[in-house]
Amino acid sequence: MGITSVAGVPVQAQHRATCHCGTVELQLDLPEGIVDPRRCDCSMCRRRGAIVASVTRQGLQVLRGHAHLRLYQFNTHVAEHYFCGVCGIYTHHRRRSNPDQFGYNVACLEGIDPFALGLIPTNDGVNHPADRTSDTEAQ
Repeated sequence: MGITSVAGVPVQAQHRATCHCGTVELQLDLPEGIVDPRRCDCSMCRRRGAIVASVTRQGLQVLRGHAHLRLYQFNTHVAEHYFCGVCGIYTHHRRRSNPDQFGYNVACLEGIDPFALGLIPTNDGVNHPADRTSDTEAQ
């Protein structure tokens, strides 16, 4: 079971997530709440600073703004990092370690304060097992 309430705000079974400007709107299926919230120390995550949680591939639907989503890939070009082309906010990514899951930016969840989650564990993305031997940056 995940986190079902943050500072008294319930995490809905189907929760809306938006970028800063509202151009991109997602619907996330979160029947167990916020599952596996984490940070990562890879080159991308260190710079964006987001807390990420997981949802199944079928559990993320772009309701609005699909044409404004921009894709960024690096290193192995397997993970797909999406951000709003208008305001620049990272909304979600298809995971490299499990392409049947998306990671989503917990700070994009409507009404949820990511700072109220407390201490969040950090994954070792620098030493990702899927990295090429000559490149140690993770996704």
